Amino acid sequence: MSINKEKYQAIIDELNGRTTLVAVSKTKPAEDIQELYNLGQRDFGENYVQELVDKEAALPKDIHWHFIGHLQSNKVKYIAPFVHLIHGVDSESLLKEINKQATKNNRFIDCLLQVHIATEETKF
Repeated sequence: MSINKEKYQAIIDELNGRTTLVAVSKTKPAEDIQELYNLGQRDFGENYVQELVDKEAALPKDIHWHFIGHLQSNKVKYIAPFVHLIHGVDSESLLKEINKQATKNNRFIDCLLQVHIATEETKF
């Protein structure tokens, strides 16, 4: 895949440093991420733990990795050493596990909390 550098730069210029752009890199190969990294992108989002772990090991260490999507408690330990932000923490037990693993790694992990406000029973 080749990055449209002009379009990417136009987006960055429009954001004008006021907002962090998180490039969702799920299912993309490390080479594509590296290409965008070379343009200055530092925040990337992944939604599969194993894919995130593999990419973190293969790519520059100053990337801010975001975990997006549903995270299982038993997988937190794999991303706790390096994850920058976990999006969508949906239970107190998951939050406790994140805190436990963060403490084991001597760090704090920022999280976005997901709050159920819908009246539909089927909403997660």
